[in-house]
Amino acid sequence: MRKKIVERYSQALATSRQLYERAQKVFPSGVTHDGRYLRPFPPYIVRAKGAHKWDVDGREYVDYWVGHGSLLLGHNRPEVEAAVQEQLSRGTHYGASHEREVEWGEMVVQLIPSAERVKFTSSGTEATLMAIRLARAYTGKRKIVKFEGHFHGWHDQVVEGVMPPYEVPVSPGLLPEVVNSTLLCPPNDSRTLRRILEEDPDVACVIIEPTGASFGTIPTKGEFLRELRQITSEHQVVLIFDEVITGFRCSPGGAQGYYQVLPDLTTLAKILAGGLPGGAVAGKREIMELLEFKEDREWNRYRKMAHPGTYNANPLSATAGVTTLRIIAPGEENKQADKIAQHLREELNRVIAKHDLPWRVYGDFSGFHFLFHYEEAGSTPFDPENFHYDYRKLKGGVDPQFFHAFRCAMLLNGVDIPNTPMTSSAHTLADVDRTATAFDQAITLLKEDGWIEG
Repeated sequence: MRKKIVERYSQALATSRQLYERAQKVFPSGVTHDGRYLRPFPPYIVRAKGAHKWDVDGREYVDYWVGHGSLLLGHNRPEVEAAVQEQLSRGTHYGASHEREVEWGEMVVQLIPSAERVKFTSSGTEATLMAIRLARAYTGKRKIVKFEGHFHGWHDQVVEGVMPPYEVPVSPGLLPEVVNSTLLCPPNDSRTLRRILEEDPDVACVIIEPTGASFGTIPTKGEFLRELRQITSEHQVVLIFDEVITGFRCSPGGAQGYYQVLPDLTTLAKILAGGLPGGAVAGKREIMELLEFKEDREWNRYRKMAHPGTYNANPLSATAGVTTLRIIAPGEENKQADKIAQHLREELNRVIAKHDLPWRVYGDFSGFHFLFHYEEAGSTPFDPENFHYDYRKLKGGVDPQFFHAFRCAMLLNGVDIPNTPMTSSAHTLADVDRTATAFDQAITLLKEDGWIEG
């Protein structure tokens, strides 16, 4: 029992298996990103185009990783590819300012409603680190509030409360005094948030993924965001929207543009740089001024906040970013990705109903999430729009071994689905049909292997 999928997978992806054997000799667990770890081994990809990618064994997949969420336009959009190739011939790193970085910053200010000033980084983790430090410098306070299940990168300040049990940091090697400066709040709980801010005057900021943890795996809606904006304003606490995933994906103006709720600071990455490395912090001028060089020393109560970074706004990332944002700006790419995701959620739920499984596929915008083996609350089915459900089961509630088997079964049928899958504007209805068929076949494999009763 429970060996057929692994045997078939190992035979079908024999070259990937060989590469993984080499990788294990140089990388911890053989991978360069925790999310790419897969038992018995991950697929190794050689090329990608549009919504598809191909592995070293010549197998083709419908891809829902979309560059860890960075490729709203799909892989190798011709306009982006051509612009980057042209810039490549002109140089990759000037060690100097250049025109394209100005254009990139102007695009961010144009699209993100709360952006009055912008500072580029090389990643989303760097962006949230900078935003939190800015909030501390601006307020003179020390602590932050984050919501359970929300992910804001892997620096020390935010690794607590990412996965259940939420009170346990996801990483060793942390200083207790740093961990203790992060206060956890249950998601969508305005009453608890008010209590935290009323009882502790040393809170500098509240940070949130505005569509909920991991792009809505634990959903958050506009009503709570409006409450959050009011509560933080009342307590003079900086509100940070972590739009590393949602920025330019929920709408050209991100989640804040869609919900019309403006934070004080916004962190960006992924789509921002069109699939190349790049992040940014954007926000109110009065906060971003802390990054400015000032000749008036009397003004400088807090001193300038230092910010180097070898690859900040490098010409290649800036070029990919400018080109991508110009394509996204009218909003049609977002609508296409959202429409395909809606069709996909509907088709996958039809397959679930066919097999009479206690599963559910839910999500919003261009995302979709699998809820495996959920228990109904009374006679009320799970409803992601309005549900009474233990949020601790929405993220981190699935058996990792089962998910590895599920993903291998999907890969065997030509679809690659990560923990937080998304669509792009390059996905088509044909891809939806192919994915639904693969899902049906994968469920059959899981039944044959004893993972599912039936």
